[in-house]
Amino acid sequence: MEVLRQVHAANLAAWAKNKPEVLVLSADLTGSTEADLFQAAYPDRFFNLGMTEQNMISLAGGLAREGFRPFVHTFAVFIYRRALDQLAMSVAYPNLPVRLFGFLPGIVTPGGATHQAIDDIAVMRALPNMTVLECGDATDVQSVLDVADAVAGPVYVRLVRGAIPRLFPADEPMRLGHSRQLSKGDDVLLLTSGIATEEALRATAVLREAGVAVEHLHISTLKPFDDEAVVEALSRVRHGVITMENHTVIGGLGGAVAEMMAGLGIGRPLVRLGLQDRFAHGGSKPYLMREYGFDALALVEAMQRLVGRSLGIGSRDLLAAQGDGDRHAKAEGL
Repeated sequence: MEVLRQVHAANLAAWAKNKPEVLVLSADLTGSTEADLFQAAYPDRFFNLGMTEQNMISLAGGLAREGFRPFVHTFAVFIYRRALDQLAMSVAYPNLPVRLFGFLPGIVTPGGATHQAIDDIAVMRALPNMTVLECGDATDVQSVLDVADAVAGPVYVRLVRGAIPRLFPADEPMRLGHSRQLSKGDDVLLLTSGIATEEALRATAVLREAGVAVEHLHISTLKPFDDEAVVEALSRVRHGVITMENHTVIGGLGGAVAEMMAGLGIGRPLVRLGLQDRFAHGGSKPYLMREYGFDALALVEAMQRLVGRSLGIGSRDLLAAQGDGDRHAKAEGL
């Protein structure tokens, strides 16, 4: 599997070259949010506001009113926790084209509860006019700028950084409101987003060998959540549905799927894998995903409950399926 580094940094600098109205705002986390190459290339279009996230969001709204296209960069927690009022009143309410890039989504950081954005999707989905996107691989990261910039109103992007695998073909970019079909099947529908998709792929091939036909869809648009491919898959799956996400199960992907199923009158079991209504401590990504029950083994266990039989799959089978063993296990710094 190809692994790329500094994907957003290089992509942003190249993408913005002939777009003089694109401005990048940072809150003293320029290198940590891969905005440093943009700063070096276009210093007159880069603004470091310091640790004043509320002011940064308000400024972004003002710049958007004047015809600029502000791209805000900081850790996800500082966008929706520290500056929620400014976000709602200065950006979402006037429906301005501000692009918000939130880094360290979910539990990917050893920083613990202060730096883990575990409920950001729930909050951002609740804001009127807000579009919510999440990147799961290098192809998503390389194409999300076009997707976000084509939206008339504000957009929140959950972005991954550092060493990022390429799971999807480079010539098949992210599309707003469209999932990616990763496998076909009528037994269980599996919906994953963000880093959970890479982890789920470790299990789906083994599950197929065990006789479970899994329909696996990667979700990159969390709001609006109206993909016809998801609706169609929900309507025909036999045993039930599993969602797997790097977020609390309340209000994120699992919540969006539950709302869709209820609205459509689809009465099938739904298992939501993710953080179960709690805060998390810090650590490496693989450790935290195992600790809080949304790694490949947890997915296998959920599949067994849905199909009502033992599949005979253990941790050794999943380790064998991961190939070279490179799961990018190093804990992210701040």
